[in-house]
Amino acid sequence: MTPHVLVVPRERTLETQLSRLAGADCEMFFEEKISGANGRHPRLEAMLDQFRKDDVVVVTTLDRLARSTADLLRISEILITKDAGIQSLDEPWADTTSPAGKMILTVFGGIAEFERSLILARTEEGRKAAMARGVPFGRPARLRDDQKEVVHELVKAGRSISSVARTFDVLPATIYRCIKGSRSL
Repeated sequence: MTPHVLVVPRERTLETQLSRLAGADCEMFFEEKISGANGRHPRLEAMLDQFRKDDVVVVTTLDRLARSTADLLRISEILITKDAGIQSLDEPWADTTSPAGKMILTVFGGIAEFERSLILARTEEGRKAAMARGVPFGRPARLRDDQKEVVHELVKAGRSISSVARTFDVLPATIYRCIKGSRSL
């Protein structure tokens, strides 16, 4: 096994982390120096791209690797497809190089999937309830009903579609949809 390491440093603990990781016989070190709050981790992605079979990501704690359980599971899936693993020095249960660690991450994956299903079900339930109350969905109409009547009158009077569109400061496609919508009534 060739251990790889991703260190996401907190300024005061970087030296401590590096010392602990060197003591764990890590050969390569990857340091992410930007905040992960924006979701971009270029060094993490670079490290994951070069992983090979039997490589292991060693971290002092899992929060140095992932910002959430979902993020950890995403990273785990990438490593699993490459036959690589994760090992945390402070969380011995988070060691995918052992059968117990693999099982725990599988359980976490099942819980995360269950949570996603619950969120989707609640979102759908809320959407249906809002629709029943008459809450409008989608983009707001560019033209009010009274404006749509004027659009029809102007077009019937022979004004060009582009001229009518300029009058209401909308695209010609909006005028075409307005006309088409009234014909289907």
